[in-house]
Amino acid sequence: MKALQFSATGDLAALSLVDVETPVPAAGEVLVRIKAAGLNPSDVKNVLGRFPYTTLPRIPGRDFAGVVVEGPQALLGRDVWGTGRDLGFFADGSHAQYLRVSAKGVAHKPTHLSFAQAASLGVPYTTAWDALERSGVGKGTRLLVIGANGAVGSAALALAKIRGAQVLAAVRKADQAEALQAQGMQAIVLGEPQGLGAQVNAVYQGGADVIFDTTGFWLPAAVAGLAPFGRIAIIAAPVDGHVQLPALALYRKGGSVVGINSLLYNCEQCAVMLEQFGRFFDEGSLPLPTGLREVALVDGVRSYQEVNGGSVDKIIFLP
Repeated sequence: MKALQFSATGDLAALSLVDVETPVPAAGEVLVRIKAAGLNPSDVKNVLGRFPYTTLPRIPGRDFAGVVVEGPQALLGRDVWGTGRDLGFFADGSHAQYLRVSAKGVAHKPTHLSFAQAASLGVPYTTAWDALERSGVGKGTRLLVIGANGAVGSAALALAKIRGAQVLAAVRKADQAEALQAQGMQAIVLGEPQGLGAQVNAVYQGGADVIFDTTGFWLPAAVAGLAPFGRIAIIAAPVDGHVQLPALALYRKGGSVVGINSLLYNCEQCAVMLEQFGRFFDEGSLPLPTGLREVALVDGVRSYQEVNGGSVDKIIFLP
């Protein structure tokens, strides 16, 4: 089969399109014919050596959608989707024509999602779902999402509305805020960090119950906008990994910080999440992804280079 593979890390030049043996599933596994596979920034960082636990040689790629062609009878011919920390790190991933994975590591693909759409959602939606679950977002929760125009931020907004939360989106540019407001969303334009607390309190008197910072920049400033016993969920940090947290203000509010890391969950754990929220796509409660750029797998190396160069396109490989 054709696959993208790297045998060293530190340079995208190590990634190439190769011919490898089609994997053979063991007991309790399935073989999925990949119909579409998403390219995430973490896949690029993996080839660049940002994850020291990756074993080599390795086929990268976490998100996938496809058809089960070998495995338990109950799954044969089923349209499935999946994601997980093992793929591309400890086991070969989805940037190939076929993928071997645990039979419990695939979820039934929502019928309203195309294969390409399903392959675009794994990492961002499981990350957002985990953030909302672990920070206690439910009916009536006053939620602020910082970086609401990004993939994870957009997913958090959509999933929070389903949970009955009050949602406030924070973005960098006025046109981004206007676009969200046109969709019926409350939105603010981020200014100087020291002004964030006043901006939040102008909308949520007393502060937000949960602040989800998807950027890694606003954690210290977010404390001023937090309600008593509030939670700040984070998925990123500055390059050096350090911030000066106003601990006095945080503990006086009884606040807490929740770290969200999608690489803590394997395919089987992610499949449970996908089954939980996947049904909302078929019910029409979640928006269908748009603006995807479909790319042939033979052009995969160039796509990795584009993402590393700053492209924000959501690239989907079609093997």
